[in-house]
Formats: sequence, structure tokens, C-alpha cells
Amino acid sequence: MEIAAKNKPVFLKKYFWDIDFDKIDLKNRKIYVLKRLLEYGDEDAVDWMWKNFKKRDIKDALSNFRGYSLKTANFWALVLDIPRKDVLCLKKHSSKEPRTFWPY
Repeated sequence: MEIAAKNKPVFLKKYFWDIDFDKIDLKNRKIYVLKRLLEYGDEDAVDWMWKNFKKRDIKDALSNFRGYSLKTANFWALVLDIPRKDVLCLKKHSSKEPRTFWPY
């Protein structure tokens, strides 16, 4: 397996299409990296994630941030044994009806 700068495997590059992959700092941007891998990662990416991040960090990335699809959030909540009520993106919004931006 070819390894990119700072021990990031090249096969992960496809998940970071919008930034310079070689400049990703895994330590300081771990939530960003985990969000991408949880949402889009294949089997190899998820295997790499388990080996390189603590389970607590993975749970935090899912529980405390929005931006996941409902399908992804439900799946990982089951895998990580996190109650649905504790996953931020699965919580219902407080407003009962959508806000109108332009009332006319």
C-alpha cells in the first residue's frame, strides 16, 4: 500500500476531494477526518479509522456534530451503541413548522 505524507494512506484521498490531502493534520482536524470517513468511507477506510482513532473520538464525532445523512447516523449509532437521543443530527429541531424567509 502506497503511503502519503504523514502516514496517510493514498486510498483515503478520494474522501477529501475539496482540500489538499497532503496538508491534512490528522491530530488537529480529527473531527473533520472522522466525519468524512463515517459518512463516505468504504471498508478499507473504516478499517483504517478504527486502527488510527480512539473509539471515544469516533463517538464524539458522531454524537456532537450535524451533517450526517439519517441513514449514516442511524447506522453508526447502532454500531457504536449510542442511543438515538444522544446523536445530535438525529434530534428533532425545536421549531414545529419551517421558517419563512420571504413571506410574500
